[in-house]
Amino acid sequence: MRRVTLVTIPDWFDEAAFGLFVHWDHASQQGVEIGWPLVGHSILPGRTEPEADVTVAQYQSTAATFDPQHWDPRAVARLARAAGARYVVFTVRHHAGYSMYHTEHSDFSIAASPYGRDITREFFDALRAEGLRVGVYYSLLDWNHPDYPAFTDADRPYPHDRYRRPSPEQWARYIDYVKGQLTELLTRYGTIDLLWFDGEWERTAEEWHAAELRELIKSLQPEVIINDRLPGQGDYATPEQGMPRRPPGGPWELCLTMSDSWAYRPDDLDYKSPRLLAGYLSEVVSRGGNLLLNIGPRGDGRLVPTEVAVLKRLGAWLASHGESLFGAGPASERLDFHGPATQHGDTIYLHLLLQPQDLLVVRNVPIGSVTGVRMLGTEQPLEYSVNEEVHKANGAEDEPLGELFITVPPPTGALIDVIAIELSNSRKDESRAAL
Repeated sequence: MRRVTLVTIPDWFDEAAFGLFVHWDHASQQGVEIGWPLVGHSILPGRTEPEADVTVAQYQSTAATFDPQHWDPRAVARLARAAGARYVVFTVRHHAGYSMYHTEHSDFSIAASPYGRDITREFFDALRAEGLRVGVYYSLLDWNHPDYPAFTDADRPYPHDRYRRPSPEQWARYIDYVKGQLTELLTRYGTIDLLWFDGEWERTAEEWHAAELRELIKSLQPEVIINDRLPGQGDYATPEQGMPRRPPGGPWELCLTMSDSWAYRPDDLDYKSPRLLAGYLSEVVSRGGNLLLNIGPRGDGRLVPTEVAVLKRLGAWLASHGESLFGAGPASERLDFHGPATQHGDTIYLHLLLQPQDLLVVRNVPIGSVTGVRMLGTEQPLEYSVNEEVHKANGAEDEPLGELFITVPPPTGALIDVIAIELSNSRKDESRAAL
């Protein structure tokens, strides 16, 4: 079970709301999922058999032809910024072992490809130029490394209850390899704001030398934050591909694909709509988390047009509705509203996932502090009235709670309409305290 270390999360992450995930390696030329086809385990939801899995040699064969000439790191960074993302996490090395940067600890990297250039360095420079925070995705396991040991076709089907074990000498070399790569990334690529580990499940925290790795990381970049997939040493939780029933304790982030795949899959066309994704973002922030939304570039570096269009739609919505999310957190738990509710300072935001008919009733509102109600985007003032007799606070220090009746106009056409309730003399950051 993953455990989150109790540390102070920096304000930038606590207020970010939205980040962009990028899954990509040489096998995107084949149009297969990243990593998993190598071990015979890429199954799309709703199916029972692996689809289009390849042999280990077939999966790794496209490393020799990886030449993404259409990749434009500055354009991708501009798109991320325009979409409203505050940080970007890039897959520097996934489970299949291909390093998307120039490393001295492996020959299996983009340095040996026809492309040759250091894609990670160029992308990180572009992200910083757009004012975005930089995150490194790094898989602890490496199915290509001989000391891990490397996965072979004879090891199929992928075992979920037993994993090949190296000798003590092999494992010592492998841990040195991991330390060496982390040292490269944390000393040669500028400020790294976030380390996003993965692939921890095949070994224990002790086998990973997790505490030792954290000590190394913090000695090189003290301000970097670490997700919970470095066992027992994480700063925040990372549920995946679905909203948790209850918010994890402490800081957290939901990572989510646009379709059903992480990497580019031309046969996977089950894309989530911009409205659905805006709803995810609203719900995640209303529960105190961030949304990390994934894209998967094609093998030649081009972005998938559907993913670009979705990001642009989200960005347009956030341009007029972002105040309800960036820097915001959950509204008070006392608030009775059937939908995501966030709060930033003295403003409560109601996200209308379900459009009300004419009148919206919100209960347990500090009605003595309401100074106005408006519709985000149009900034139209909305008529409202209050009922003070429904609820009274139990303690003398609490102000009366009551019902707020809001006259709601027809939908504005936004992905999700958001109503702002302006308060005066309310306790700032009450939402955070309620966690």
